[in-house]
Amino acid sequence: MTLKAHHISIKTADIFRAIAFYEALGFTVTERFTTGSTLACWMQGADTPPHLELIQVPEPKPSADAFGDEHFVGYYHLSFHVDNLEACLQELVDRVGKLKLLLPPRAQTIGDRTYQVAFIADPDGLAIELMALIA
Repeated sequence: MTLKAHHISIKTADIFRAIAFYEALGFTVTERFTTGSTLACWMQGADTPPHLELIQVPEPKPSADAFGDEHFVGYYHLSFHVDNLEACLQELVDRVGKLKLLLPPRAQTIGDRTYQVAFIADPDGLAIELMALIA
């Protein structure tokens, strides 16, 4: 059996706000559709092979704090490589306005490489890691 990633799906309280946020990260809408009685779309970009699927939840409930709760099990974060972390964060602030910073930029060694990493939140509070190779 050969598996090939097709899409990552995120439920959102406001699909239009979520689309604007992910467009600021470099995604573009490739398909708009409905699933059941709600709005949905596929987005592609940021050099990711699978689609990003956004699904609007008609009556959203607050989600668990996956980033802040050290005992949480499940979806944790999306991660994107960027060339320059500080420039990326500034560009996102310029594009979307106020940005929720979950973890300010810091160095993290993984194996024999060191990255500068930061975590931000999407409009629904889902954690997104941005990382740049520095050594």
